[in-house]
Amino acid sequence: MVDFTNLAYIKLRPVNNSQFEGMISSIFIENERILGTYQALRDGIVFTNKRIIAINVQGITGKKKDFTSLPYSKIQAFSIETAGVIDLDSELELWFSGLGKVKFEFVSNANVSEICRTISTYVLN
Repeated sequence: MVDFTNLAYIKLRPVNNSQFEGMISSIFIENERILGTYQALRDGIVFTNKRIIAINVQGITGKKKDFTSLPYSKIQAFSIETAGVIDLDSELELWFSGLGKVKFEFVSNANVSEICRTISTYVLN
């Protein structure tokens, strides 16, 4: 499992959903689909209609990968910070039951309001 206390997913940028789809489609449940995909160097996160999947690409070759599933049903609270004039990055903080806080940082062109709506749709219903 990704150690969220010691690992900062920083500077996540939006990428095409196909970037990680081949890696994670085999772990999807019935009717699960990708809503958004973000990448930082080799690692990334994928928002689906069921959960957030954190992908940690390991080793020199990148063949070893760690997939951490963060179900929306376990989110107790979340917070977004939009980009400003000087601080161009956005942040998403999520508090999970049994896990604690998970923090993601996005580049300025990431639409964190859309991410917030996505999370709200699945957490608040």
